[in-house]
Amino acid sequence: MKKIYSGLFIFLLSVAFLQAQEKGLKDYYKDYFLIGVAVNPRMMEPGAESTLIVQHFNSMTPENAMKMGPIHPEENRYNWEPADKIVEFAQKNGLKVRGHTLCWHNQTPKWFFTKNEQQVTREELLARMKQHITDVVSRYKGKLYAWDVVNEAVPDKGDEIYRKSKFYEIIGEDYIEKAFEYAHAADPDALLFYNDYNTENASKRDRIYQLVKKLKEKGVSIHGVGLQGHWSVYEPTAQELDESISKFASLGLQVQITELDVSVYVKEHERREKKPTDITSFPPEIQQKQTEQYKKLFEVFRKHRGQLTGVTFWNLSDKSTWLDSFPFPGRKDYPLLFDTELKPKPAYWEVIKF
Repeated sequence: MKKIYSGLFIFLLSVAFLQAQEKGLKDYYKDYFLIGVAVNPRMMEPGAESTLIVQHFNSMTPENAMKMGPIHPEENRYNWEPADKIVEFAQKNGLKVRGHTLCWHNQTPKWFFTKNEQQVTREELLARMKQHITDVVSRYKGKLYAWDVVNEAVPDKGDEIYRKSKFYEIIGEDYIEKAFEYAHAADPDALLFYNDYNTENASKRDRIYQLVKKLKEKGVSIHGVGLQGHWSVYEPTAQELDESISKFASLGLQVQITELDVSVYVKEHERREKKPTDITSFPPEIQQKQTEQYKKLFEVFRKHRGQLTGVTFWNLSDKSTWLDSFPFPGRKDYPLLFDTELKPKPAYWEVIKF
Protein backbone atom coordinates (compact mmCIF):
# COMPACT_ATOMS: atom_id res chain seq x y z
CA MET A 1 0.00 0.00 0.00
CA LYS A 2 2.88 2.37 0.83
CA LYS A 3 4.33 1.74 -2.62
CA ILE A 4 0.99 2.62 -4.22
CA TYR A 5 0.74 5.90 -2.28
CA SER A 6 4.37 6.69 -3.05
CA GLY A 7 3.81 6.06 -6.76
CA LEU A 8 0.63 8.17 -6.72
CA PHE A 9 2.45 11.03 -4.99
CA ILE A 10 5.23 10.98 -7.58
CA PHE A 11 2.65 10.89 -10.38
CA LEU A 12 0.77 13.90 -8.96
CA LEU A 13 4.03 15.80 -8.57
CA SER A 14 4.86 15.05 -12.21
CA VAL A 15 1.43 16.26 -13.36
CA ALA A 16 1.80 19.47 -11.32
CA PHE A 17 5.27 20.05 -12.78
CA LEU A 18 4.01 19.57 -16.34
CA GLN A 19 1.08 21.92 -15.72
CA ALA A 20 3.49 24.52 -14.34
CA GLN A 21 5.64 24.13 -17.44
CA GLU A 22 2.62 24.63 -19.70
CA LYS A 23 1.40 27.73 -17.86
CA GLY A 24 2.81 31.06 -18.88
CA LEU A 25 3.16 34.52 -17.37
CA LYS A 26 -0.22 35.49 -18.79
CA ASP A 27 -1.89 32.66 -16.87
CA TYR A 28 -0.41 33.64 -13.53
CA TYR A 29 -1.46 37.26 -14.11
CA LYS A 30 -4.84 36.68 -15.78
CA ASP A 31 -6.64 38.33 -12.84
CA TYR A 32 -4.24 41.27 -12.70
CA PHE A 33 -3.22 42.76 -16.06
CA LEU A 34 -2.19 41.95 -19.61
CA ILE A 35 1.32 40.58 -20.09
CA GLY A 36 2.89 41.81 -23.31
CA VAL A 37 6.11 41.56 -25.27
CA ALA A 38 7.82 43.68 -27.94
CA VAL A 39 8.35 41.70 -31.13
CA ASN A 40 9.73 41.84 -34.64
CA PRO A 41 8.33 40.07 -37.73
CA ARG A 42 11.02 37.36 -37.65
CA MET A 43 9.63 36.09 -34.35
CA MET A 44 6.33 35.27 -36.04
CA GLU A 45 7.91 32.38 -37.94
CA PRO A 46 7.25 28.86 -36.59
CA GLY A 47 9.88 28.02 -34.02
CA ALA A 48 10.98 28.37 -30.42
CA GLU A 49 10.41 32.13 -30.15
CA SER A 50 6.85 32.16 -31.52
CA THR A 51 6.04 29.17 -29.28
CA LEU A 52 7.36 31.05 -26.25
CA ILE A 53 5.30 34.12 -27.17
CA VAL A 54 2.05 32.17 -27.38
CA GLN A 55 2.77 30.34 -24.10
CA HIS A 56 3.61 33.37 -21.99
CA PHE A 57 1.98 36.48 -23.44
CA ASN A 58 -1.48 37.75 -24.33
CA SER A 59 -0.38 41.06 -25.82
CA MET A 60 2.28 42.17 -28.32
CA THR A 61 3.82 45.47 -29.35
CA PRO A 62 5.72 45.85 -32.64
CA GLU A 63 9.15 47.00 -31.50
CA ASN A 64 9.87 49.02 -34.66
CA ALA A 65 7.48 48.00 -37.44
CA MET A 66 4.88 50.71 -36.73
CA LYS A 67 7.20 53.61 -35.98
CA MET A 68 6.97 56.50 -38.46
CA GLY A 69 10.26 55.86 -40.27
CA PRO A 70 9.88 52.11 -40.86
CA ILE A 71 6.19 52.18 -41.79
CA HIS A 72 6.16 55.44 -43.82
CA PRO A 73 9.67 55.85 -45.31
CA GLU A 74 8.57 58.05 -48.23
CA GLU A 75 5.73 60.51 -48.58
CA ASN A 76 3.67 58.37 -50.93
CA ARG A 77 4.82 54.93 -49.79
CA TYR A 78 3.93 52.81 -46.79
CA ASN A 79 5.77 49.65 -45.77
CA TRP A 80 2.86 47.63 -44.38
CA GLU A 81 4.24 44.09 -44.62
CA PRO A 82 6.21 43.84 -41.33
CA ALA A 83 3.39 45.29 -39.22
CA ASP A 84 0.76 43.24 -41.06
CA LYS A 85 2.70 40.05 -40.29
CA ILE A 86 2.70 40.83 -36.57
CA VAL A 87 -1.00 41.71 -36.49
CA GLU A 88 -1.95 38.58 -38.44
CA PHE A 89 0.02 36.40 -36.00
CA ALA A 90 -1.70 38.08 -33.05
CA GLN A 91 -5.16 37.56 -34.50
CA LYS A 92 -4.45 33.94 -35.36
CA ASN A 93 -3.24 33.22 -31.82
CA GLY A 94 -5.66 35.37 -29.85
CA LEU A 95 -3.22 38.03 -28.67
CA LYS A 96 -4.02 41.73 -28.30
CA VAL A 97 -1.79 44.34 -29.97
CA ARG A 98 -0.57 47.75 -28.80
CA GLY A 99 0.43 50.14 -31.57
CA HIS A 100 3.78 51.89 -31.15
CA THR A 101 4.06 54.78 -31.97
CA LEU A 102 2.18 57.42 -33.99
CA CYS A 103 4.19 60.57 -33.20
CA TRP A 104 7.80 60.54 -31.98
CA HIS A 105 10.66 62.97 -32.59
CA ASN A 106 13.03 60.02 -33.19
CA GLN A 107 12.75 57.67 -36.18
CA THR A 108 10.67 60.22 -38.05
CA PRO A 109 11.67 60.25 -41.74
CA LYS A 110 13.39 63.44 -42.92
CA TRP A 111 10.83 64.05 -45.63
CA PHE A 112 8.18 64.61 -42.98
CA PHE A 113 9.57 68.03 -42.07
CA THR A 114 10.66 69.33 -45.50
CA LYS A 115 9.20 70.30 -48.85
CA ASN A 116 11.37 71.35 -51.80
CA GLU A 117 14.34 71.38 -49.39
CA GLN A 118 12.59 73.93 -47.19
CA GLN A 119 11.05 73.37 -43.77
CA VAL A 120 7.30 72.83 -43.97
CA THR A 121 4.80 75.23 -42.42
CA ARG A 122 2.62 74.49 -39.41
CA GLU A 123 -0.34 73.77 -41.67
CA GLU A 124 1.67 71.45 -43.91
CA LEU A 125 3.06 69.47 -40.98
CA LEU A 126 -0.36 69.15 -39.37
CA ALA A 127 -1.75 67.87 -42.67
CA ARG A 128 1.05 65.28 -42.92
CA MET A 129 0.51 64.21 -39.32
CA LYS A 130 -3.21 63.83 -39.87
CA GLN A 131 -2.71 61.83 -43.06
CA HIS A 132 -0.12 59.55 -41.47
CA ILE A 133 -2.08 58.89 -38.29
CA THR A 134 -5.35 58.42 -40.16
CA ASP A 135 -3.83 55.98 -42.66
CA VAL A 136 -2.01 53.89 -40.05
CA VAL A 137 -4.74 53.78 -37.41
CA SER A 138 -7.47 53.13 -39.99
CA ARG A 139 -5.58 50.18 -41.47
CA TYR A 140 -5.54 48.41 -38.10
CA LYS A 141 -8.88 49.65 -36.79
CA GLY A 142 -10.50 46.96 -34.69
CA LYS A 143 -7.30 44.88 -34.69
CA LEU A 144 -5.32 46.96 -32.20
CA TYR A 145 -6.76 47.69 -28.78
CA ALA A 146 -4.39 50.56 -27.91
CA TRP A 147 -1.89 53.05 -29.34
CA ASP A 148 1.07 54.95 -27.97
CA VAL A 149 -0.01 58.17 -29.67
CA VAL A 150 2.76 60.55 -28.61
CA ASN A 151 6.12 59.31 -27.36
CA GLU A 152 8.71 61.11 -25.21
CA ALA A 153 7.51 64.69 -25.61
CA VAL A 154 8.95 65.84 -22.25
CA PRO A 155 12.68 66.60 -21.83
CA ASP A 156 14.72 64.91 -19.11
CA LYS A 157 16.24 68.00 -17.53
CA GLY A 158 15.25 71.56 -16.68
CA ASP A 159 11.77 72.80 -15.84
CA GLU A 160 10.25 72.95 -19.31
CA ILE A 161 7.31 70.70 -20.10
CA TYR A 162 7.85 70.36 -23.85
CA ARG A 163 10.84 68.88 -25.63
CA LYS A 164 12.04 71.23 -28.39
CA SER A 165 11.41 68.72 -31.17
CA LYS A 166 10.62 69.56 -34.78
CA PHE A 167 6.96 68.89 -34.07
CA TYR A 168 7.02 71.43 -31.25
CA GLU A 169 9.10 74.01 -33.15
CA ILE A 170 6.94 73.94 -36.26
CA ILE A 171 3.45 73.35 -34.82
CA GLY A 172 3.61 74.37 -31.17
CA GLU A 173 2.54 72.51 -28.04
CA ASP A 174 -0.87 71.67 -29.50
CA TYR A 175 0.71 69.09 -31.82
CA ILE A 176 0.16 66.63 -28.98
CA GLU A 177 -3.57 67.18 -28.67
CA LYS A 178 -3.87 67.17 -32.48
CA ALA A 179 -2.20 63.75 -32.62
CA PHE A 180 -4.71 62.38 -30.11
CA GLU A 181 -7.56 64.02 -31.99
CA TYR A 182 -6.54 62.41 -35.29
CA ALA A 183 -6.05 58.99 -33.68
CA HIS A 184 -9.42 59.07 -31.93
CA ALA A 185 -11.19 60.08 -35.13
CA ALA A 186 -9.60 57.17 -37.01
CA ASP A 187 -10.51 54.58 -34.36
CA PRO A 188 -12.89 55.80 -31.62
CA ASP A 189 -12.66 52.46 -29.79
CA ALA A 190 -8.87 52.34 -29.39
CA LEU A 191 -7.29 53.24 -26.06
CA LEU A 192 -4.88 56.14 -26.51
CA PHE A 193 -1.72 56.54 -24.40
CA TYR A 194 0.95 59.12 -23.80
CA ASN A 195 4.23 57.19 -23.40
CA ASP A 196 7.54 58.26 -21.79
CA TYR A 197 10.64 57.11 -19.87
CA ASN A 198 12.30 58.25 -16.61
CA THR A 199 8.80 58.62 -15.18
CA GLU A 200 10.14 57.81 -11.70
CA ASN A 201 12.30 60.94 -11.69
CA ALA A 202 10.31 63.38 -9.54
CA SER A 203 10.89 66.41 -11.77
CA LYS A 204 10.07 64.67 -15.03
CA ARG A 205 7.13 62.85 -13.45
CA ASP A 206 5.60 66.17 -12.40
CA ARG A 207 6.08 67.72 -15.83
CA ILE A 208 4.51 64.71 -17.57
CA TYR A 209 1.66 64.95 -15.07
CA GLN A 210 1.15 68.63 -15.98
CA LEU A 211 1.11 67.80 -19.70
CA VAL A 212 -1.38 64.97 -19.32
CA LYS A 213 -3.59 66.89 -16.87
CA LYS A 214 -3.79 69.76 -19.36
CA LEU A 215 -4.89 67.35 -22.09
CA LYS A 216 -7.58 65.92 -19.81
CA GLU A 217 -8.85 69.39 -18.89
CA LYS A 218 -9.13 70.27 -22.58
CA GLY A 219 -11.27 67.20 -23.19
CA VAL A 220 -8.68 65.42 -25.31
CA SER A 221 -9.36 61.69 -25.81
CA ILE A 222 -6.48 60.32 -23.77
CA HIS A 223 -7.07 57.11 -21.85
CA GLY A 224 -3.74 56.22 -20.30
CA VAL A 225 -0.10 56.90 -19.53
CA GLY A 226 2.66 54.49 -20.47
CA LEU A 227 5.63 54.22 -18.10
CA GLN A 228 8.33 52.75 -20.28
CA GLY A 229 10.16 50.87 -17.54
CA HIS A 230 13.69 50.89 -18.95
CA TRP A 231 15.17 50.27 -15.52
CA SER A 232 18.15 48.48 -13.98
CA VAL A 233 19.09 46.35 -11.00
CA TYR A 234 19.81 49.66 -9.23
CA GLU A 235 16.62 51.62 -9.98
CA PRO A 236 13.85 52.53 -9.37
CA THR A 237 12.90 52.11 -5.72
CA ALA A 238 9.52 50.62 -4.86
CA GLN A 239 8.46 53.99 -3.44
CA GLU A 240 9.37 55.88 -6.64
CA LEU A 241 7.43 53.43 -8.78
CA ASP A 242 4.46 53.42 -6.42
CA GLU A 243 4.31 57.22 -6.49
CA SER A 244 4.43 57.33 -10.29
CA ILE A 245 1.61 54.84 -10.79
CA SER A 246 -0.54 56.52 -8.13
CA LYS A 247 0.03 60.02 -9.49
CA PHE A 248 -1.04 59.23 -13.06
CA ALA A 249 -3.89 56.98 -11.95
CA SER A 250 -5.21 59.89 -9.85
CA LEU A 251 -6.17 61.57 -13.14
CA GLY A 252 -8.59 58.73 -13.84
CA LEU A 253 -6.26 57.27 -16.46
CA GLN A 254 -5.08 53.73 -17.03
CA VAL A 255 -1.39 53.14 -16.36
CA GLN A 256 0.67 50.58 -18.24
CA ILE A 257 4.31 49.54 -18.04
CA THR A 258 5.02 49.63 -21.76
CA GLU A 259 8.71 48.79 -22.31
CA LEU A 260 9.98 46.78 -19.35
CA ASP A 261 13.55 45.58 -19.03
CA VAL A 262 15.96 45.48 -16.08
CA SER A 263 19.53 46.13 -17.21
CA VAL A 264 22.30 44.45 -15.21
CA TYR A 265 24.39 47.61 -15.48
CA VAL A 266 24.10 51.15 -14.12
CA LYS A 267 21.85 53.06 -16.52
CA GLU A 268 23.55 55.29 -19.09
CA HIS A 269 21.99 57.43 -21.79
CA GLU A 270 24.87 58.40 -24.08
CA ARG A 271 27.14 56.31 -26.31
CA ARG A 272 30.80 56.18 -25.27
CA GLU A 273 34.03 54.24 -25.64
CA LYS A 274 34.71 51.16 -23.52
CA LYS A 275 36.72 51.82 -20.34
CA PRO A 276 39.22 49.39 -18.72
CA THR A 277 37.00 49.33 -15.62
CA ASP A 278 33.85 48.24 -17.49
CA ILE A 279 32.33 44.94 -16.37
CA THR A 280 30.65 43.06 -19.20
CA SER A 281 29.69 39.78 -17.51
CA PHE A 282 26.61 38.59 -15.63
CA PRO A 283 27.99 37.21 -12.34
CA PRO A 284 25.78 35.37 -9.79
CA GLU A 285 25.60 38.35 -7.42
CA ILE A 286 24.21 40.58 -10.19
CA GLN A 287 21.77 37.87 -11.25
CA GLN A 288 20.56 37.82 -7.65
CA LYS A 289 20.14 41.61 -7.66
CA GLN A 290 18.11 41.34 -10.87
CA THR A 291 15.94 38.62 -9.34
CA GLU A 292 15.26 40.79 -6.29
CA GLN A 293 14.51 43.81 -8.47
CA TYR A 294 12.00 41.95 -10.63
CA LYS A 295 10.35 40.55 -7.50
CA LYS A 296 10.03 44.06 -6.04
CA LEU A 297 8.69 45.56 -9.28
CA PHE A 298 5.96 42.97 -9.64
CA GLU A 299 4.96 43.34 -6.01
CA VAL A 300 4.27 47.02 -6.75
CA PHE A 301 2.50 46.13 -10.01
CA ARG A 302 0.17 43.69 -8.27
CA LYS A 303 -0.57 46.25 -5.57
CA HIS A 304 -2.01 48.51 -8.27
CA ARG A 305 -4.34 45.93 -9.83
CA GLY A 306 -7.18 47.84 -11.50
CA GLN A 307 -5.10 50.97 -12.04
CA LEU A 308 -2.32 49.12 -13.86
CA THR A 309 -3.80 47.37 -16.91
CA GLY A 310 -0.76 46.03 -18.74
CA VAL A 311 2.93 45.14 -18.40
CA THR A 312 4.90 44.76 -21.64
CA PHE A 313 8.47 43.45 -21.74
CA TRP A 314 10.72 45.17 -24.25
CA ASN A 315 11.99 42.13 -26.16
CA LEU A 316 11.44 38.44 -25.58
CA SER A 317 14.72 37.14 -24.17
CA ASP A 318 18.37 37.91 -23.50
CA LYS A 319 19.14 36.34 -26.87
CA SER A 320 18.51 39.71 -28.48
CA THR A 321 17.73 43.04 -26.82
CA TRP A 322 17.95 46.67 -27.87
CA LEU A 323 20.32 47.22 -24.92
CA ASP A 324 23.03 45.08 -26.51
CA SER A 325 26.10 47.00 -27.71
CA PHE A 326 25.16 50.08 -25.66
CA PRO A 327 26.70 52.35 -24.49
CA PHE A 328 29.70 50.87 -26.32
CA PRO A 329 29.98 48.23 -29.09
CA GLY A 330 30.10 44.61 -28.04
CA ARG A 331 28.61 44.89 -24.56
CA LYS A 332 25.97 42.24 -23.92
CA ASP A 333 23.07 42.96 -21.56
CA TYR A 334 20.80 40.43 -19.82
CA PRO A 335 17.67 42.41 -18.95
CA LEU A 336 14.78 39.96 -19.39
CA LEU A 337 13.12 36.97 -17.72
CA PHE A 338 14.28 34.45 -20.34
CA ASP A 339 17.95 33.76 -21.02
CA THR A 340 19.86 33.51 -24.32
CA GLU A 341 18.53 29.94 -24.74
CA LEU A 342 14.93 31.08 -24.06
CA LYS A 343 14.89 29.36 -20.67
CA PRO A 344 13.36 31.00 -17.55
CA LYS A 345 15.88 32.78 -15.32
CA PRO A 346 15.69 32.85 -11.49
CA ALA A 347 13.86 36.19 -11.78
CA TYR A 348 11.04 34.47 -13.70
CA TRP A 349 10.26 32.14 -10.79
CA GLU A 350 10.10 35.05 -8.35
CA VAL A 351 7.71 36.95 -10.63
CA ILE A 352 5.19 34.07 -10.66
CA LYS A 353 5.61 33.20 -6.96
CA PHE A 354 2.77 34.97 -5.20
